[in-house]
Amino acid sequence: NSKHKDGVSAAISTLLRPVKGFVYSITYDNGKEFSGHEQVNKTINCKSYFAKPYHSWERGQNENANGLLRQYFPKTMSLVNVACNEVKIAMNKLNSRPRKCLGFKTPYQVFFERTGIDARQLGVVRL
Repeated sequence: NSKHKDGVSAAISTLLRPVKGFVYSITYDNGKEFSGHEQVNKTINCKSYFAKPYHSWERGQNENANGLLRQYFPKTMSLVNVACNEVKIAMNKLNSRPRKCLGFKTPYQVFFERTGIDARQLGVVRL
């Protein structure tokens, strides 16, 4: 729940540690909360890149995911009182939804095909 670099770096490392063999790089926004990226690089063994300011297309997947999440959590909604379980439910629904760009497979299916890992079994997604 922290926007400070140590909290953000720890959260990223924790979330990506189970799949670190598949993470080659991370493209960050330019916020101060990402200034701990070097610690993430060491933990995950990946490279860091930073998008140029006002170049949202350099983080296309991130922008797309944010738009999809806004279906569940509108921009006008305060996120302060949103429970973790509500976020997990929304994430599960989005990752279970077939996508045209994935040949009408779900993100869960494609992730499993490429990694052999069922993302629903990772601690992040359990409901």
